[in-house]
This record gives sequence, C-alpha cells and structure tokens, in this order.
Amino acid sequence: MKSYSDSYKAAGVDVTAGYRSVELMKQYVARTMTKGVLSGIGGFGGLFEIDTTGIHKPVLVSGTDGVGTKIKLAFLMDKHDTVGIDCVAMCVNDIICCGAKPQFFLDYIAIGKNYPEKVAEIVSGVAEGCVQSECALIGGETAEHPGLMPEDEYDLAGFAVGVVDKDKILQPDTQKAGDVMLAVRSSGVHSNGFSLVRKVFDINEKTIAVRYDELGMTLGESLLTPTRIYVKAIMDLLQNVKVKSIAHITGGGFYENIPRSLPKGLSARIQRKDVQVLPIFDLIAKAGSVPERDMFNTYNMGVGMTVVVDAADVDAAIASLKASGEEAYVLGELVSSDEGVIIE
Repeated sequence: MKSYSDSYKAAGVDVTAGYRSVELMKQYVARTMTKGVLSGIGGFGGLFEIDTTGIHKPVLVSGTDGVGTKIKLAFLMDKHDTVGIDCVAMCVNDIICCGAKPQFFLDYIAIGKNYPEKVAEIVSGVAEGCVQSECALIGGETAEHPGLMPEDEYDLAGFAVGVVDKDKILQPDTQKAGDVMLAVRSSGVHSNGFSLVRKVFDINEKTIAVRYDELGMTLGESLLTPTRIYVKAIMDLLQNVKVKSIAHITGGGFYENIPRSLPKGLSARIQRKDVQVLPIFDLIAKAGSVPERDMFNTYNMGVGMTVVVDAADVDAAIASLKASGEEAYVLGELVSSDEGVIIE
C-alpha cells in the first residue's frame, strides 16, 4: 500500500494504521462468510445476495444499536474481545422478534487512536457474534478521532439486516387471554443499565476486581459477560411451534419491552416468585438500595427474551428451546387488561 500522509499523521490520524487494522481483522471476518457474500472487506460497499428459497414475499428487517456504557468495563479491564458480541447481539436479537433471520452485519468503531491490534481484537468479538447468529460481517468502518475522545477509548455500534417471508411475520394481534408467556434465560446484565451499575458500585479498577461468592467470579467478569444471542434457538423454535410474539428484554426492562409485543387490551400477568432472578441483579439491588420496581424497569432480571405461545404448545416450546441450548420456563400468562405488565 503506497497511500500515506505525513501531514495527516501529524494531525493525529495514521492512515497506515487503518490499513494494518484491516489486514489483522481479515482472519476474523473470514469466519463469518456465508454463501450470500459477494464482496470482500475493504470495498466501498458490502454486497450480499439474499437466498429467497422458500420465501414468497421477502421483507427486509433492519436493526441498529451499540454497546452503551458497558464499554467502560472493557477499558478498565483492557479486554476488548467480547463487546463486539454485545454489539451484534443487541441488533440481531431485535430483528428476530418479528421472525426474521439475520443475513449480514456491519460495524462502526470510533476510536481516539488507531491501535491496529486493539481494533482487530474488537472485531474478533464482532465476528464471534456474527458466527453465533449465523450472519456475515460484510463491512464496517474504523474512524480515528483525535481530540474528540481519549486515545485509549473507543465507541462501537452496529447494523444488522434480516429477511422474513411477509406471510410469516409474527402477528401479536393473534394473541389472546390465556396464552402463556415463556422466559428465555439471559446471561446477565447484557448491555443495558450500565450507567446505574457504574454508579451503584462506583466502578473502578479496584471495585471490578472484587470477587463475590454469589457470582462465582469477580464483579468485572460478571458484568462483562457478553449478551446472549438467541438467533439459532428462536429460528429453531419458529420451525417447531407456532409462536405468537417475542420480546427482547433490553433497556427499560419488563415494563417497557414486554408491552411492545402485546396488542391493546392484553397484559402479561407475572408472579414475582416465578421470575428466576440471577444473582447479579440481587447484588445490584442490595448494593444500590434500588427499589424492585426500578430494577424491573431497568434490567432484564435474568430474562433475555419472552415468547408467547398457546397453552397447548408450552411443553413443545420449552423442549425446543432447551434442545437449542437455552434455559426456558413459564413466566406468566396473558390476561385482559391495558396495564401492559402486571407483576404480583
């Protein structure tokens, strides 16, 4: 590569470091290549040929998100190979809620100073997330921003596209009172509510190194655990059982996300004792004296996704999810109400 600029480098942007980053990340990107990919990394646009076999009316479904302030934990722990999984998860877990299968993903990394090895480490996580969600990483952007952010910091965002047959888009209005809501277990805090987490624990190099018996690891290790990716399990479930609606429990917790998957006139009635809360959430509530209502309105509380099926399909749905490696259980039922979520 003959492209370089001493003047640009003196201003804080080293274009040759960008080329080095691309070379280092290619090995990770290669893991995600699916048969639909028509272009290699480094071009102006990512080309992808969608396989519409068996799809009569293809509809594209898109989603975009970032990692949020969880990324501060990666800085403190100097561990950058998992936040990419979070970034992919936050996008693909959204688009599967209507029944779409993820096809491809693009990432955007804004960084104070381009350290090629660090960028490659970040992208390795993105690639792992794509492998888990069976979609291709067909492009992205690494932007060096001297003066806009500290040299050792970065931000990460992504964009995913999936496809679903128009006739198979999940229709929440098919739900009725008496239908059952299932919980699919989360891996922890996932990627939401970290501003409160950082305040509660006064997050720094010392506090993240504290080991908690109830967690079986340090606080930092628990908090940096990647967001669970549910693509394979949900795609399998859609083949095995008639699913009526799916909700991805992200920022806003139960009270904001579950109502998004319900039609007007129906609410989810949940018994508090039936929620299998993970230890990290009990720890957050205790350490920060956070009211339970606020916890359920901020965090997933151990429930990464909810799935609504007919009462007759409960056993088959749980069996399908477990066969795909997910822990699932009955969370509650739908009732005639406009409250959205009722936790008793």
